[in-house]
Amino acid sequence: MAGRPKAFTLVELLLIVVFLGILAAIAIPRLSFSTLSKQKADIIARKIVTDLRRTRRLAISNAAANPNGFALNMTGSSPYTGYEIENLNTAVTVDSHTIAPDVGCTGGDEFRFGPLGNLLSGSAHSLAVSANGKIFTISIISATGTVKCSEN
Repeated sequence: MAGRPKAFTLVELLLIVVFLGILAAIAIPRLSFSTLSKQKADIIARKIVTDLRRTRRLAISNAAANPNGFALNMTGSSPYTGYEIENLNTAVTVDSHTIAPDVGCTGGDEFRFGPLGNLLSGSAHSLAVSANGKIFTISIISATGTVKCSEN
């Protein structure tokens, strides 16, 4: 009785590669890359919400040394291309981020938080982040500085 082969033959391996190639040729055009853009909008909206909350927290935690507060300023023209967190007392940029070009970000351009965590007068109250029909609205309650995000 002859021993069983312990490896695949070259022909078997080629057949598997050809079969996988055919499956890939059928599957790839059916993939919905718009779903990836929608996910980007979700990720960027959550990042902006996190940074708005961070800006508010910086204004509260540095209230004794910085009576002017902190601001999150959108950069570029609408749709915005990025944003930065600024110390309003020293005009120093604490942090900055860019927004993916396939994600639209429109609305308010400056969100200034005072030492009590509230929005200062003249600040914007909302921002919209969108991609491929998926829209997120970020809103801030003026009196408390509470940041909310909702999907439309």
